[in-house]
Amino acid sequence: MRKLWVLILALALLGSARELVVYTYDSFVSWGPALAIKEKFEALFPGVTLTWVAVGDSSEMLSRLIAELRLGLPTADVFLGLADVELPRALAHNVFQPYDPARIPNLADVPSDLIFDPTGHVLPYDHGYVTFVYDSELLPEELVPQTLDDLLRPELKGKIIVTDPRTSSPGLSFLLWTIAHYGEGWLAFWQRLIPNLLTITKGWSEAYDLFLAGEAPIVLSYSTDTAYSYIEHGSLRYRVITPGGEAFRQVEGMGIVRTCRDLDLAHAFLNLVLSVEIQELMPTTQWMFPVNARARLPAGYEYAVIPERPVSLPPELVGEKLEGWLSQWQRLLIGG
Repeated sequence: MRKLWVLILALALLGSARELVVYTYDSFVSWGPALAIKEKFEALFPGVTLTWVAVGDSSEMLSRLIAELRLGLPTADVFLGLADVELPRALAHNVFQPYDPARIPNLADVPSDLIFDPTGHVLPYDHGYVTFVYDSELLPEELVPQTLDDLLRPELKGKIIVTDPRTSSPGLSFLLWTIAHYGEGWLAFWQRLIPNLLTITKGWSEAYDLFLAGEAPIVLSYSTDTAYSYIEHGSLRYRVITPGGEAFRQVEGMGIVRTCRDLDLAHAFLNLVLSVEIQELMPTTQWMFPVNARARLPAGYEYAVIPERPVSLPPELVGEKLEGWLSQWQRLLIGG
């Protein structure tokens, strides 16, 4: 009888164990503050396990989540890594449930201009600018592009790495940037750009790894990369380009999945990510700007570039046109 009660107690304890599952993108776990968030969260909530799932870039993980929700499979409780331009897609697939601002006190420190979801489903946690970065030791100064048109110069054949807009948020940002800049001429720009591309990778991590390995001297990345080069390596080798003073503004968000199993933990997670302690990790792990106005930037961030003319497109326009734009881009790519 004693053994039976021990077994019952053990099963009861096992059944009462709490877990919060968070989907995110691979670099947030491998490069980013995921471990620090996990340690802090589990210290705040003893007996709770925070589990990160990150097997691809942000667009891939969102597609996985949408598919799982459609099939009724167990999914994440929280999704972290939604680019603002993908908000219409997420809302159309009913991915998130509304958050309760009263349960997220740190939201009070986030400026209103960064709240990109007026429906109250997704909160920002960092922001930055997608643009191009070059290796100053590999690319002669006279070949550094000063405008988007300069990316088409024949001397740059095979020297540029970009990411796929179907699977990568920076890749999608660049596609939208070219649409915003060239209007109806965006396809013609891409047709001329293709010969200059070394490759189009599935995600940012693969692209940047190739860039760091010296496979090509220009990569699609973020405007904080010179700050990264200086802080991490004491070098200004990797330098930011803002063609014509432009770069595409990106705000990244997080939200509670509509099938979330523990709303208390989910809100506590959102609040922790917006805390000053975690926000001050964003600049040197995510290499993005924090959204909490009280978070301080580290020394060396003076090398992070804020473009003169940030580029963006209205989310509602993106939601209406994106599927067609991606189809056109894919047909062009297949046709060469």
